[in-house]
Amino acid sequence: MNQRRLFIASCLALVVTAMIFALRGNVEDMVLTDPAVAGYFDPAQKRAEYGWLSTMAFFGFAGSILVASPMLDRLGMRNLLYLAFGLHFLGVIGFIAAPSYQVMYVAMLLAGFGNGLVEAVINPLIATMYPEEKTHKLNVLHAWWPGGLIIGGLLGFLMSKAGLGWQIQMGIVLIPTVIYGVLIFGQKFPLTERAASGISTGEMLRTALNPAFLLLICCMMITASIELAPGQMVASVLGSLAGMSGILILVYGSALMFILRYFAGPIAHRISPIGMMAASVLIAALGLYLLSNVSTPTMAYVAATVFYVGVCFMWPTMLGITSERFPQGGAFTMGLMGFAGQFALGGVIFGMGIVRDRVGGDAASFRLVAALAIIPFIIFVVWWIRDYMRGGYKAVRLSQS
Repeated sequence: MNQRRLFIASCLALVVTAMIFALRGNVEDMVLTDPAVAGYFDPAQKRAEYGWLSTMAFFGFAGSILVASPMLDRLGMRNLLYLAFGLHFLGVIGFIAAPSYQVMYVAMLLAGFGNGLVEAVINPLIATMYPEEKTHKLNVLHAWWPGGLIIGGLLGFLMSKAGLGWQIQMGIVLIPTVIYGVLIFGQKFPLTERAASGISTGEMLRTALNPAFLLLICCMMITASIELAPGQMVASVLGSLAGMSGILILVYGSALMFILRYFAGPIAHRISPIGMMAASVLIAALGLYLLSNVSTPTMAYVAATVFYVGVCFMWPTMLGITSERFPQGGAFTMGLMGFAGQFALGGVIFGMGIVRDRVGGDAASFRLVAALAIIPFIIFVVWWIRDYMRGGYKAVRLSQS
C-alpha cells in the first residue's frame, strides 16, 4: 500500500468536488445566455431551474454518502472510489454536452453522487492510514476543499476574463479527475479500521445510537450550518461594501482556510479537538455578529476574516472527533456526520431566507446563525471540562484482530 499516493489521490478527489461547486456557480450567467442551451430553460424561472441543478448535486451527495458509508467494508474503498471517478467524469461530460435540460439535471445528479462517494471513502481511508494523528490529517485533507475552491475560482475568473466559454471552464475539472483516477488505479487499499479490528456490524450500528454520538450529530448539524450557510451573504456584504467580485471573495476566504487547516494538528494537541471546536464556534459567532454591524470596507474585511478563521477547522475536526472517540462506528458514523451536516444546511438556509424576507437584510440572518452557535459552544465547553476532569481528551484505540 502506497500511503502517500492514496493521500494525494484523496486530496485531488476533494479538489474535483470543490472545483465543480465553484465553477458551476461561475458559469451560471454564461449558460443562461448561451443561445445553444438557453432554450433548455424557462425564461420566467431560469434562475430557479439552474438553481435546481445545483440542488441535484446536493441531493446526490447526501444520498450517496448515506447509502455508501454503511456498505463501505463490503463494497471496498477502492471500488467506490473507482465509481466516484466514473461518476465525476460522466457528470462533467454530460453537463457540457447535454442536449436538453433533463440531461443537465441527470449529469449534476451523477456528479453529486460522485462527490458523496468521495466523502464516504476518503475520510475513513485517511483515518485508517493515520490512526495516531486523525484530526490533523483530516484537517490537512480537507484543506483541499478550499484549495479546490481557490483553483476553480481563480481559473474561472481568469478564463472568464479571457473570454473562454463555459464548456471549457467546466471541462477543466476533467484534468484533476483523470489524475486522481490514474493515482488510484491498481493500488492496494487497506481494510477500514473497524474491519481490521473485527468490529461487528451490530456493534457499528449500536455505536451510532450512543447518546454521546447522537449529541455530536446534533452539534454537527449546527456547526456545518454555521460554516456553510452564511457564505453567500458574506460574499454579498464584501461585494457591496468593498466592491470585490464574488469569485475573488470565495478565493480570499478559501485561502485563509487552506492555510490554517495545515496548523490544526498543533492546535488540537494543545487544547484538544473538543476545545478547538469550542473556540471555533465562539470565533465564528463573533465574526457573524461583526458582519451584522459592518458599515465600512475595512470592517467588512475584518469581520469576514474573523468568520473564516472561526469556521475553518469545523468540518474536518468534527470528523476527527468522530473517528477518535467512536472508532467502532467506522465509516458509517463518519458518513452520518457528513449527511447530518448537509441535511441541516438546507433547513438553515431556508430559515435564513425567511428571516431576510420578514425581518430584512443580511444582518438579521447573521444574528440568527450566531445565536445558534450558543448551543454547540455550551456543549463543547461542558464536554471539554468533563474530559479535563477525567485526565484530558483521549482517543479510543482499536486493536487489530
